[in-house]
Amino acid sequence: MTIFATALERGARRTRRAAARLTRPDGHGGGALVAFGALAAADLLATARRPRGAARAGKPLLMPALAAHALRRRETADVPAPKALLAGLACATAGDTALLADEYEPAFLLGMAAFLGTQVSYTAGYVRQGALKGLRRRPWIAAAGLAGWAAANAAIAPGLEKRLRAPVAGYSLALTAMAVTALGTGARAGTGALAFLGSDLLIGLQAAGHAFPGQEVAIMAGYLFGQYLITTGWPVTPV
Repeated sequence: MTIFATALERGARRTRRAAARLTRPDGHGGGALVAFGALAAADLLATARRPRGAARAGKPLLMPALAAHALRRRETADVPAPKALLAGLACATAGDTALLADEYEPAFLLGMAAFLGTQVSYTAGYVRQGALKGLRRRPWIAAAGLAGWAAANAAIAPGLEKRLRAPVAGYSLALTAMAVTALGTGARAGTGALAFLGSDLLIGLQAAGHAFPGQEVAIMAGYLFGQYLITTGWPVTPV
């Protein structure tokens, strides 16, 4: 009985330590990240069942959860809030909300405009982090990004309605610039940006009439993974 009680006590202590790691506001676990993980899992499950509808009502809460984590990381570091990141996540929240009704063209365009704000905000943040210096050392990244952008638009544009071609080309150029500057910043930022880019490429293919089973889930999975890496990889230092 004593051995059993001792084991229970040890288990309780470990549970308390784990809970403390999850909830302390220093970026090493964070209740906000736990909330993001739960919301992401619920949204992916809902997407697999029905991409649109009331089951996806939690989608607009995903980016605010990441924003809360980003703010909490700085509480003990005593550094300013990452304005570029928070602005990007705010725009992404607006985009997520609009794209819940993306079967309607005005909502699709509104979502694209909101995510344009995300790309511009992230790009500005990466430039302040020294992305241009990194790109000067590896100019092939920018060249490959521009070539990829041109190839993707050449493949997608014929399937789009003519009035959508210019907005899609403009948005995708901003997205490419974000990915290129992220790659000039570091591996974690670059991986997150590429996941984001891949997700939006799937949206473009879908809009151009190229659909396949599981596409909606792949879109959300890439987007969520990308935003997670971008947020958690943003430096906890003034830039």
